[in-house]
Amino acid sequence: MLKTVRVKLIPNKKQLTRLFQFAGSARYAYNWALEQEKKNYEAGGKFLSDYELRRRFTMLKNEPENQWLYTISNNVCKQAVKDAIIAYQKFFKGLAEHPKYKSRKRSKPSFYADPLKIKFTGTHVKLENIAQSKKRNRQSANWFRLAEHERIPTGAKYSNPRISFDGLNWFLTVGIEVEAPEAIASTNDGIGIDLGVKDLAICSSGHIYRNINKMSRVRRLKKKQRRLQRKISRKYKLNKKGESYQKTRSIIRSEKQLLRVTHKLTDIRTNYIQQVTTEIIKREPSFIVLEDLNVKGMIKNKHLARAVQEQKLAEFIRIMQYKSEWHGISLITADRFYASSKICSICGNVKKDLKLSDRTYNCAHCGAVIDRDLNASINLYHYGESIITH
Repeated sequence: MLKTVRVKLIPNKKQLTRLFQFAGSARYAYNWALEQEKKNYEAGGKFLSDYELRRRFTMLKNEPENQWLYTISNNVCKQAVKDAIIAYQKFFKGLAEHPKYKSRKRSKPSFYADPLKIKFTGTHVKLENIAQSKKRNRQSANWFRLAEHERIPTGAKYSNPRISFDGLNWFLTVGIEVEAPEAIASTNDGIGIDLGVKDLAICSSGHIYRNINKMSRVRRLKKKQRRLQRKISRKYKLNKKGESYQKTRSIIRSEKQLLRVTHKLTDIRTNYIQQVTTEIIKREPSFIVLEDLNVKGMIKNKHLARAVQEQKLAEFIRIMQYKSEWHGISLITADRFYASSKICSICGNVKKDLKLSDRTYNCAHCGAVIDRDLNASINLYHYGESIITH
């Protein structure tokens, strides 16, 4: 099975320059491929194949004004052209919107590395053609320090390595072929998990994982984030000239501070989800039941949008899915229209008039009084149990 690993790079100044050059070349090749497809379509031609576009791009490189492309690894531009082809194919199949040109200001800088030429040690990774000179004493520029040692195994089979920039740091993402784990012959009971806004996750076993956004550390960072946003907004207004805004060094510095705070908040939330999902998996339940949440629909509700985004519910489901697969645990997704909150977990009576503001479930049939979210998680457990037994 394929396991994806993401690790931070620590480049020096010369390597940093080359990384941006590689990302710029990938963006140039991607936009060029889209332009070729567009012109060909307007002229009444058929869809250009990957082979034809690569042939044309090789001819483009031979032109005097494009000789700079020879300083970039050939695989970077080839894969960028292929990515444009894949984007068009997804559009034709109805899986995505029409591909757009990549902007230098708004698009995420990234490029592809050849998996056959990439090399790893415990502390470094070697990329192709970063060093512009072929002399031995200059080849050290190809080796990048890794922020996490021994994270990526050496001598493994790698696939689709990508180097990307998130606004502050460069990261390497690579797929690694690993052996599929054996299914756990667990004698433990299953778990139903109800995800929510008040608390992140409520398990049918009674475990409650609190909302990390209510912690003092996160609240302080959110307050700092709001202050920086207001500060940057005021600076833009002060530097407005006519219809346009002038970006000063002070604004750039403040925007970097805001980006650091935003990344820190994201990292705290993601790390918390990783810890929660790992703790659940370590209990080795026989099965796990989750709801099929309509997260996009929940975000459309202006009263819930911010809370849902901060909880990262879609990320929780995604992480739980791949961790369950890694450990051979059966993951069951309840039907989206299964009324887990409205069903009494004791007698099975359905309370149709249950409101979102009702945090306690009071059953009019059997008189049971139980926390709304715990009741939903128990119902999810029963849902999974019925599927497993049948």
